[in-house]
Amino acid sequence: MTGRASEQTKVLCLGRIYCDIIFTGLHDMPVLGRERFAQDVTVVAGGGAYITAAHLASLGRPSALLTRLGTDPLSRSLDPELEGSGIDLAFIERSRDAGPQPTVALVKDGERAFVSRRAGTSRPASLEKALASPGIAHLHIAEFATLKDNPNVIAMAKERGLTVSLDPSWDDQLIRQDVGFFETCAGVDVFLPNVEEGEALTGETSTDAILSVLQKHFPLVVLKRGEHGAVARQGSTRVSAEALPVTVIDTTGAGDAFNAGFLHSWLGTAEVEGSLEAGIKAGALSVQSPGGAPRRS
Repeated sequence: MTGRASEQTKVLCLGRIYCDIIFTGLHDMPVLGRERFAQDVTVVAGGGAYITAAHLASLGRPSALLTRLGTDPLSRSLDPELEGSGIDLAFIERSRDAGPQPTVALVKDGERAFVSRRAGTSRPASLEKALASPGIAHLHIAEFATLKDNPNVIAMAKERGLTVSLDPSWDDQLIRQDVGFFETCAGVDVFLPNVEEGEALTGETSTDAILSVLQKHFPLVVLKRGEHGAVARQGSTRVSAEALPVTVIDTTGAGDAFNAGFLHSWLGTAEVEGSLEAGIKAGALSVQSPGGAPRRS
């Protein structure tokens, strides 16, 4: 491959940025009317688009973040981390109505509970400029809610020759109640749900049944199964990879880190089995520290 095509390697990650406030070391989860105390708290940038972009950058894959970010103090507190991430930040739109977007994560014995606030629309004014930017090879959409805000973005990406991936990200109302889910997702090349999302979308409980239903809508389905690894199906080919034995500190963003490892490998090789293993490795790295993005010195 020569010329402009050989220079197209960057992944554009579209989605909301959150300020993650992560409490770990809880003995009990909160209940109404009672206060609980955590051993540790970490405040970091979050959201699937940022976490995936950060892991891609750490793997040596050029990545760009396409998002809206607030001008409030909480949103501004993320600036040092973003600027040190290695991500191309040229397509971030700053707007008063885009923040704050906090997520409070409570982690106990590997289980998590979240409370988040979404602010405004997730359609950046820089969308068309970003998709037409030189070097962009792939669009990764980090949540279905963002796709709902930008229903024509897949067609726009396809018109420019980009491949597209989607992580639906859990949203009880959108995943369970949106009757047009699969129609909205038409054109996605790589679908990256976890097993709970797969069950909700298909009504099936077995891995093979979930994959069978989803493959009617997506050419490549990658099902993330947490401690049980991951499995993918492309056409009649089914491959799987086991999870790695690691000490788990916080699973926040592990699926988004997996996405980065998988996409980095798949974009370079188009080989599914090796890409599954790369995704598992990236996810395993993520769970060994609080927050989803890789820690930088």
